[in-house]
Amino acid sequence: MRRRRVLATLGSALAVGTAGCSALGGGVDGDVGMTAVAFEPASITVSVGDEVVWYNNSARAHSITAYENSIPEEADYFATGGYESETAAREAWDGMHGALENGQRYSHTFEVPGTYGYFCIPHERAGMAGQVVVEE
Repeated sequence: MRRRRVLATLGSALAVGTAGCSALGGGVDGDVGMTAVAFEPASITVSVGDEVVWYNNSARAHSITAYENSIPEEADYFATGGYESETAAREAWDGMHGALENGQRYSHTFEVPGTYGYFCIPHERAGMAGQVVVEE
C-alpha cells in the first residue's frame, strides 16, 4: 500500500511539474524547461553566440549551476545567483540565494565552443543535470 501511495504521489508531481511543457524541446529552439527533477531537454546544441534560456515550469525551486570541470577552459562560469564558481554556488545555496522559482527565467550566452555540463544543486542527487553543446 505504501508503494502505491509513493508512486501515485510521484506521478502527480510529474504531471504538475511537466504541465505546459509541450513546446519545450520541440518548437522553442534553445530553451530548456525544468520538471520536478529533470531538465528538458537534458542536452541541447547551439551555436557560438547563442543565448540559452532556462524556464522553471516546475513547482520546485531549482538552480542552474555549471560544473567547473565540465566547461571549456576559456569559458565564463555561469550559475543562477551570479556566482563565480561552483564552490561559491554550493556554499551559498539555502533554497533562496541562486534559486529559480516557478515561472522565472535564467539566461546565459555561450561564446566559446565546447560542451558545458551543469546541474541543479538541490536535485543533483536525483540526477538533475544537463549539457549544452556549443558548435562553431
